[in-house]
Amino acid sequence: MTLQEAMSARHKVNKYKDKPIPTDIVSQLNERIEFQNHEHGLNIQLVTQNKEGMPAIIAKMMSKGVQNYIILAGPDKPKVDEMLGYSSADLMLYAQTLGLNTWWIGGMFSRKGVKKNSNAGDNAKIIGIVAIGYGENQGIPHKSKSASEISSYEGEAPEWFKAGVSACLLAPTAMNKQAFTIKGKSNKVKITCNNGSYSGADLGIGKYHFELGAGKENFTWI
Repeated sequence: MTLQEAMSARHKVNKYKDKPIPTDIVSQLNERIEFQNHEHGLNIQLVTQNKEGMPAIIAKMMSKGVQNYIILAGPDKPKVDEMLGYSSADLMLYAQTLGLNTWWIGGMFSRKGVKKNSNAGDNAKIIGIVAIGYGENQGIPHKSKSASEISSYEGEAPEWFKAGVSACLLAPTAMNKQAFTIKGKSNKVKITCNNGSYSGADLGIGKYHFELGAGKENFTWI
């Protein structure tokens, strides 16, 4: 499965089997995480066989079996939320290609439990976690806006722009708001996101998906 195929296959999964992630797959995930950390100066970390990332009440009512998660952490610096969102999108799709399922969790994770298991340091910013493992099911597609609701192009939109917008609509966003605005002209594209405290993370996720759909060689961000 390619990353492009993974975009369509990936859906939120909040119930997981009691099945450990094999050592070889953990190694592959850690290599991918190490690359993202090096590329963007982050402190993302995979935690396995540990249930402290989810509060007991949430685990009981809304999720099941979450015992592996990726901590989305980095130094408290400008655009760190965007960089963490961008990197998390890559890791979620990569996990899908490895046969795993994921769930991007913002406000409902246990900050105390996650901080206890993070090696990012006391001053790090943790914006959320990504639950990861073998889902009891493959999830279902989320309700989506139309391309015209989030995008516009000056003139006749090229196919790469349309593909980028379609990919962006497959992206996971906080509370599924899809609060993107994408504008294109010639080979220039501007994307903004207005989703409160999640705007930075959602912007990074949206940018990653747009790039993957459109092809980075076809346009320039402005």
